[in-house]
Amino acid sequence: MAKILKCALLDDELPGLAYLKLLCEQVPDLEVVKAFADPSLFVAQIKNLEVDFCIIDIEMPHFNGLQIANLIAGIPVIFATAYRDYAPEAFDLNAVDYLRKPVSQERLVQAIGKVRDKIQTPGTKLVAFNTQKGKTILPLNQIAIIQTSQSDSRDKVVTLKDGSQVLIKNKSISALLALLSQGEMIQVNKGELVRLDQVHFFNHDEITTHQTNEQGKPITLTLGEKFRVEFMARIQS
Repeated sequence: MAKILKCALLDDELPGLAYLKLLCEQVPDLEVVKAFADPSLFVAQIKNLEVDFCIIDIEMPHFNGLQIANLIAGIPVIFATAYRDYAPEAFDLNAVDYLRKPVSQERLVQAIGKVRDKIQTPGTKLVAFNTQKGKTILPLNQIAIIQTSQSDSRDKVVTLKDGSQVLIKNKSISALLALLSQGEMIQVNKGELVRLDQVHFFNHDEITTHQTNEQGKPITLTLGEKFRVEFMARIQS
């Protein structure tokens, strides 16, 4: 049985708060501990409530949701707002997700899933990237393969452990490797990285991974001569 997640809601507009609470109540294994329309009351009480995360509006009179998130550092936050201008600042605060109003049930469930993943894997680092779909938060420990895009070498195709793919814009292999240095990723040629637990088998110059392409065939990577010694040492350790 999945752990029941407990959340608190903050939105100064009562219709929006009621709608968000209704959506949350339809999500399995989720309990709304308290819904606040008053930011001051939220700040005063939140530390005394048993919650796993909060969903916070950003644009409120006298208070800014981003400022409130700073005051409750340590509690995961999902931002919900009608304004797209705050997205970069929200990601800088390492928000779990950023929802545009009106919030859909599907999008809310997706965001709560990210909270669950974060809680179940403590210490998971979430990083915001510019992608073909705009700003996207990725858990670094879920990245399986990174490949340089064939259409634009500045872009990188990221395959996640669940098989989904994201196109990261304007990010170098060296920059990505630096972000992933504490994980189990290794560079296998000039333009590709792979997580070691995604290696199915390998030979002198080719690596076959557990991931598959659109045709259902295993994704294979070239093992470059320059990177062969380190790869062999890491895979056998």
